[in-house]
Amino acid sequence: MKTDYLQKELHDLESLGLYRSLKTVHSPQAREIVLEGRRVLNFSSNDYLGLASDARIKQAAIEAIEEYGFGAGASRLICGNMDAHEKLESELAQLKKVESALVYSSGYMANTGIIPTLMDRHSVVISDKLNHASIIDGIVLSRAKLLRYPHADMEALEDVLKNLPAKQRRLIVTDTVFSMDGDKAPLKEIVDLGRRYEAMVMVDEAHAFGVLGEHGGGLVEELGLEAQVDVQMGTLSKAAGCFGAYACGTKLLREYLINKSRSFIYTTAMPPALAQAARAALRIIHHDFQLRRDLQNKADYLRAKLQVMGFDTMNSSTPIIPILIKDPSQAKVMSQHLLKRGIFVQAIRPPTVPNGTSRLRLTVTATHTQEDLDQLLNALRAL
Repeated sequence: MKTDYLQKELHDLESLGLYRSLKTVHSPQAREIVLEGRRVLNFSSNDYLGLASDARIKQAAIEAIEEYGFGAGASRLICGNMDAHEKLESELAQLKKVESALVYSSGYMANTGIIPTLMDRHSVVISDKLNHASIIDGIVLSRAKLLRYPHADMEALEDVLKNLPAKQRRLIVTDTVFSMDGDKAPLKEIVDLGRRYEAMVMVDEAHAFGVLGEHGGGLVEELGLEAQVDVQMGTLSKAAGCFGAYACGTKLLREYLINKSRSFIYTTAMPPALAQAARAALRIIHHDFQLRRDLQNKADYLRAKLQVMGFDTMNSSTPIIPILIKDPSQAKVMSQHLLKRGIFVQAIRPPTVPNGTSRLRLTVTATHTQEDLDQLLNALRAL
């Protein structure tokens, strides 16, 4: 049969401990969720600030549906460009301390739209080896030459830059917080190298936006590098608790993306209710400093306790806390045992992470209580 290979490859994945299946959530995203009909503590969500079910954001979406309806009806360049989108973009630019912003429908669409727009087959893109898959896919679509440097290795990055042909268009791209390791990019050093070797710098702030920086602007804000990073990309689906993504930078960048970025041009606009909900989230992110402090304090507490227990949390310094297991089957079994104890922690295995680095990926949220953290620690201690 012409589809026999599908079953064989699925069987191979299962035998390697890499088979995946969907789990159904029957409740709102929160510190506790109903998973497959059972209430469990949730340590797998990227809802870092607990805004996905926040009453203020829900109310903003409800009011927007009454005002705008739901669907945008067309792409932004046809008749789907609504004032809700432009207000969101203006407020994003203010929060990110840049001239302009452009909203995309998802983080994946942003990365696969921005990179091919800026780079072509005559260009080169230099990428951290642990960058998100959407960045890699964006580079592939651009047809630019891909050069990867070992994770956060600045000597290796400089060696790559030194050997590039003169005047070749070049882009350094990095996550600012790495989604599976929970560590921060050495962004100041990257920016310095970009300036020295005349390379554009693009960052993906997906897991830093709302979490880092005085006003939640991400690692770029935390380090005061707004004027030195050429493209700031990020998502509205994690700490903001909504959906969508953005590209932030100069007005020139925005106009260029509007005219050239295929994943922006050829898709229906974000529903205006989502844009209004995101605006409500931005207000909370901008003003609620204590929410970020509480989140970081809880993450620091959990990480320190795990290290005392002998777990390898790698180089995490954010609310993403990996526990390195190495073997994919063992990581899956540990995840299953925790679930039996009423705690949902997802096992992360190749190809999401490199071979030999399977792990449990814990994520802390601002809404977790001290009792939640201690319950997780006790369950891991028992294992």
